[in-house]
Amino acid sequence: MAKTTIINFQFLLPFVIFTLLALTVAANDEAYPTTTTAPDCSLSDELLIKPARREVYGGGRIFDITHQVTVDLPSYDTEGGLLGQFLRLPVSMKNGSFCNISEMKFTTHTGTHVDAPGHFFDHYFDAGFDVDSLDLDVLNGPGLLVDVPRDKNLTAEVLESLNIPKGVRRVLFRTLNTDRQLMFKKFDTSYVGFMADGAKWLVENTDIKLVGVDYLSVAAFDDIISAHHELLRNREIIPVEGLKLDHVPAGLYSIHCLPLRMVGAEGSPVRCILIK
Repeated sequence: MAKTTIINFQFLLPFVIFTLLALTVAANDEAYPTTTTAPDCSLSDELLIKPARREVYGGGRIFDITHQVTVDLPSYDTEGGLLGQFLRLPVSMKNGSFCNISEMKFTTHTGTHVDAPGHFFDHYFDAGFDVDSLDLDVLNGPGLLVDVPRDKNLTAEVLESLNIPKGVRRVLFRTLNTDRQLMFKKFDTSYVGFMADGAKWLVENTDIKLVGVDYLSVAAFDDIISAHHELLRNREIIPVEGLKLDHVPAGLYSIHCLPLRMVGAEGSPVRCILIK
């Protein structure tokens, strides 16, 4: 009987190995999806393989609301209003190195990003209230994506009209900026944002601690200092700016935004997702 068992195991071994390999390949395909124009896997065909870039995952359950960082991203601090070349490859396999290593250069307020209190308060900056000190509990949890009246900035009147329930701690505001696709054009000072009275009303009348907007600044250009001061003064509210909200239905989601742990930085690029 023992001999029979060994023979049967040896017979099944190739099938077990094949099954494990198939599962491994399937897992890799799921984690790193690709599209290809050729059916086989020869070396020449591998050059035709391109990554699949997506904004919706899990059959419509997960939405990526982070903008891609490209040379055409709007930038407030460049001469042409666009980010321009930000990436270089000082270590390159094409030049004889055994691997590729890129380096990047842009401000901490590029694309989708968060602000720390030190962004507009120098004494907070000196005291170390940087992005590494931000509360991840605020940046992750249930919240609302709401549509703002398209012809208005975020004033006290507009905020009150949205009727956001008490107890809601995270709100993403979709505005005319998304309709105008401003995050795909050079920097434009006519973007929609918070006016000082709207920021003050939010602080005094809601429980909101995460404020998300669809352009590079949470504050309207005409109130850029005063509105930021209202939101950041108490170090309780975290602005998340430059969100990509054009493909997401309004409603309730689990919001997840993770900044880099850059000690001393008053802002950081962030990857943000929504989960139904």
